[in-house]
Amino acid sequence: MKLNSIKNKAGVKKDRKRVGRGNASGHGTFSGRGCKGMGQRKSGNVRPGFEGGQTPLIMRLPKLKGFKNPNKVEYQVLNVKDLEKFKDGEEVNIESLLKNNLISRKKMPVKILGAGKITKKLTVKVQKISDSAREKIVKAGGKVI
Repeated sequence: MKLNSIKNKAGVKKDRKRVGRGNASGHGTFSGRGCKGMGQRKSGNVRPGFEGGQTPLIMRLPKLKGFKNPNKVEYQVLNVKDLEKFKDGEEVNIESLLKNNLISRKKMPVKILGAGKITKKLTVKVQKISDSAREKIVKAGGKVI
């Protein structure tokens, strides 16, 4: 066997499509480009995203401003006046707040804000509390943990 005598198997090598060489070739007249229009021209082709003159999808969608912070922590918010439901000396935590229907979810953190007045001594155990709320609870004789 010699290198110059090696031949491919039948059907492995495909002949190149020779367009514009008469109708008998099967690729004559329009040379496989169809009839008229942008695609028939030598440099003609539509740009990416072109929808035939219809308003493109990217223009139909609204412009969105900003972004959504994936690390944002949402709190269940209560005010100091809501804690008046509890008895004097009681401990306020997520379970007791849930039992008194002051919050709706057990797994979501709680923040207490300072609107209203408080007269009872309470021990408050929550994730977050505003400075004014802390001040009012301590003034009433309670504790914040």
